[in-house]
Amino acid sequence: MLDSALAQFPVIGDQITANIRSFHGSTAGLVIGILGCVYGGLGIVQATQTTLNKVWGVPRDSRPNPVRARLRSLLLLAFGGASVILTTVLSALGAAVGAYGASLGGSVRALAAAAAIALNVALFTAAFKVLTARPVTVRQIRAGAIAAAVTWQALQLAGTLLLGQKLKGATATYGLFALVLGLLAWIYLGAVTVVICAEFNAVRAGQLWPRSLLGPFTDNADLTPADQRAYTSYAKTERHKSFENIDVSFGSPPHPDPRNPDPERHQTR
Repeated sequence: MLDSALAQFPVIGDQITANIRSFHGSTAGLVIGILGCVYGGLGIVQATQTTLNKVWGVPRDSRPNPVRARLRSLLLLAFGGASVILTTVLSALGAAVGAYGASLGGSVRALAAAAAIALNVALFTAAFKVLTARPVTVRQIRAGAIAAAVTWQALQLAGTLLLGQKLKGATATYGLFALVLGLLAWIYLGAVTVVICAEFNAVRAGQLWPRSLLGPFTDNADLTPADQRAYTSYAKTERHKSFENIDVSFGSPPHPDPRNPDPERHQTR
């Protein structure tokens, strides 16, 4: 432990060096830690499942019940967790292996990066397909899965470079802020990547373009047919019962008189 690269990281390394002899095993701590990790990871996958169903316009009554949804999330969590660990190792081999005292050729690093991207493509394809409660084909989600895999790999490479070269050996104060803020930014960028790629798949499959640029910001805009299809799906997504009927219609956009604007006169159904 004292001779590993882990001991050179800020805060963590200081704790390991100062308390190496106080380490001891704890069955209760291990069990609680595992359960906490599983619960937290399950919540992330559940949020992803809800997001994908919202993106694809799946009505609430067509989504899995809470038990089936969590079983599906648990299955993907096991597969996805193992895949993320493996791709992180491959990213470390390709980007910052020199910081850990090893030496690999350029061809081996390129092969490790290619393997990581291929594994990420399989992971995102499985996630987009399994977590969406409506039939989607691999062709419909392939482009978004590839884009998410490449972006995710770039984030992992940036993370390994940051840890392996920039933060190793940094002071405790600087390293603590860098680790926490960097991790928050990394998680945010990863989440945004997944959502944008999922939305790209749904827009492409549903032909939800071209869209009005001013539509999301004002009612005084002419909606395109793609806008109307999208807004219709938003309303039907909130269907809670199979015997509930939701009809969506659009009138003419308001054009208020600038001499006497009356925003209350615009009514929607």
